[in-house]
Amino acid sequence: MNMQTTAVMSPPAPKTLDSMRIPLVMMRDIVLKTMFRKNVSLVSDLARAVCLPQVVTQELIDMARSQGLMEAMGTLKANAVTNEMEYQLTESGKSRALDALMQSEYYGAMPVPLEVYSEQVRRQSIRNIQLTREQLTGAMGHLILPPTLIDQLGPAVGSGRSILMYGPPGNGKSSISNGIRDALGDKIYVPRAIEYAGQVITVYDPIVHSSAEEEVDDPNSLRRTSGRYDSRYVLCERPTVITGGELSLSMLDLVYNPTARTYQAPLQLKSSGGVFIVDDLGRQAEPPQALVNRWIVPLEESKDILALQSGEKFEVPFDTLVIFSTNFHPNEIFDKAALRRIFFKIKIDGPSQEDFLKIFALIARKKKMPLDERALLHLLKNKYPTINNIYANYQPVFLIDQMISICEFEGIPYQMTPELIDRAWANMFVRDEAIVR
Repeated sequence: MNMQTTAVMSPPAPKTLDSMRIPLVMMRDIVLKTMFRKNVSLVSDLARAVCLPQVVTQELIDMARSQGLMEAMGTLKANAVTNEMEYQLTESGKSRALDALMQSEYYGAMPVPLEVYSEQVRRQSIRNIQLTREQLTGAMGHLILPPTLIDQLGPAVGSGRSILMYGPPGNGKSSISNGIRDALGDKIYVPRAIEYAGQVITVYDPIVHSSAEEEVDDPNSLRRTSGRYDSRYVLCERPTVITGGELSLSMLDLVYNPTARTYQAPLQLKSSGGVFIVDDLGRQAEPPQALVNRWIVPLEESKDILALQSGEKFEVPFDTLVIFSTNFHPNEIFDKAALRRIFFKIKIDGPSQEDFLKIFALIARKKKMPLDERALLHLLKNKYPTINNIYANYQPVFLIDQMISICEFEGIPYQMTPELIDRAWANMFVRDEAIVR
């Protein structure tokens, strides 16, 4: 669903080696390791493998040749199709590649320096998006929500600031979070990896990032489409990270791989430019207050502090719409200081009886379950008073699915009767009773 009208400014491709802002030795070693691991010999293939323009890749090859680490395979070996020269590693080059692999197994896409990535984060900030009522309503179209809720959600999402959604379970907090994600709609550029102090941190993650279709050049075409942006980035939908009860503080730290000797970005860095949803807050092993305390600096200062294995700490941009969702009352799980730092607090209540019936009718139609007035009256007059007429958004789906399962088991057409309502209702709640063990 692409509802944004403004395109994010793309990261410009580097034009020269001097403009790369990465240590020369590090770049040279990545090229040597990539040639060694991928067994490539053509400049065009190597340029694709390290995600750099050919002209910059050629500069790195020339540097490696001047140091006796690489050699041309001679004009007789020139590729017949593209008339390209082929290159190979010298014995010294192979030795250097092996040494470099001992220090770090990373090869392939050249990382983006942290300060260069920070510039791109500003260009595509979540706070730059212009979200209209129509866009948000369109993304939430499958949900029946009170009109006042859109009034609250719109400014909250448009600000790109933190949101706390709270209220009784089963009323669509998770669905609303996903609707917010869908409303963003546009695309951003995610680096394959970033570099800080000579260390590589991988960022692009196919599980988190949904890449857009890339345009591939036709070699026979006069018009080349590639090179329009830095191919060290992947064009993706704005990312969404969804965590629940499994979230721990360690998941918000850099992950070091001692075998590859590289780092993997933590979840909040992977979600840059997008949404980070903390679902079911209060069900994690760590107390909610501790989790929110970890977010205080990022939420207030738009930067996060990460640490390398050496203990060295450094700043990374924090550009994420954080949505906390909980079934607890905020005052039960947070102190006032923490609540003050969460910019928007929105209560998600259960539906009114009128909205409950709308949802019930909508689900019944979708699941081909005929409505029955007698059964509905029985539900409203006899069943709901036993739970103080507290309606929840999940209940229509639950009850209708139960009746469908019963009808299929009994071998009868889908139908809604007071008796089937009773049988479905019995599975929605567990009676309080002592179990003898």
